[in-house]
Amino acid sequence: MTASPDIIVLFSGGLDSILAAKVLEDQGLQVRCLHCVSPFFGDAEALPRWRRLHGLDIVSLDVSTDFAALLRRRPAHGFGKVMNPCVDCKILLLRHARLYMETVGARLLATGEVLGQRPMSQRRDTLHLIPRDADVTGLLLRPLCARLLPPVPAEENGMVDRSRLLAISGRGRGEQLALAAHFGLKEIPTPGGGCRLTERENARRYWPVLTRRAGDGDALARDFALANLGRQFWRRLDGRDYWLGVGRNNADNKRLAAAAGPEDALLSLTGLPGPLGLAREGAAWPRPLLEEAAALTASYAPKAVAAQGLTALRADWRDGGQDLAVPPQRAGTLWSEPSWEEVRAEIREEARLRRETQSRSDA
Repeated sequence: MTASPDIIVLFSGGLDSILAAKVLEDQGLQVRCLHCVSPFFGDAEALPRWRRLHGLDIVSLDVSTDFAALLRRRPAHGFGKVMNPCVDCKILLLRHARLYMETVGARLLATGEVLGQRPMSQRRDTLHLIPRDADVTGLLLRPLCARLLPPVPAEENGMVDRSRLLAISGRGRGEQLALAAHFGLKEIPTPGGGCRLTERENARRYWPVLTRRAGDGDALARDFALANLGRQFWRRLDGRDYWLGVGRNNADNKRLAAAAGPEDALLSLTGLPGPLGLAREGAAWPRPLLEEAAALTASYAPKAVAAQGLTALRADWRDGGQDLAVPPQRAGTLWSEPSWEEVRAEIREEARLRRETQSRSDA
């Protein structure tokens, strides 16, 4: 790890952020890469491999709590095509990066942004808006497109040689690939945002959490992490929403068990192999609802289905549990997950209502 970095680079693991770090290192500057993680993006476990592969100083920072709170209050600059709050996301990450920069005594921030590459967050107007709202104006350098933007103080005072920065724009990758060859990168990351919020299938999982679960910060972040695991089902009964996760494989089962809180019920088959179910706050569920969840969980166990009888399961939570015996059953269940079309309609209706409210308040 660099003892005293000059520059902190927001590092996604994608090609642009790698190149931004390399361009600055090529000028003899001490660079530290900051990799932010949340339930929606980031992979802290990849850091050792990235360090070896790219020869970079990389550290990780968990921003889950603040990012969940951002979604709870809704992004000020709106969602993209799915549930991606790209502009607000970059503002949040840069705020965290500035705090980290000040903690380690660095003097500058940098990102791998390219003018015109992304339609929501990398237009010229948003490239100016983001540092303003993140309170990093004058501290943020975009090495890959810097010569298409006004110089920052670090360029004017000679800390960074502007003539050795780039003027890349648009969505093509030709210039980046040439630069990667110049630096001898051993592996070229495939293009893509790497954010689960840009994918419709994930939005189907996250939107119910955002709109049906209470809590903020840490609790909501844990809920979003759970939404990434296994199969997801919801059930509304007597004005309350109930949530069930069911493992697809042994890895899912282990992650579900690790994600369980003290009031969550873990549903496991007794004497047969099969999936693990996690009933969020299931310790307080009425028994008939636990039995429904157990029947649905057992329906994904082939041996339980083949037995054509009652399946024994155990529902366990911190201070107790129940033994259950249910027929594996999936057909006709009242448990479901919203479709993308339903979620999209809800997002659009909420946005419309917010616009109307804002218009009335501005009048």
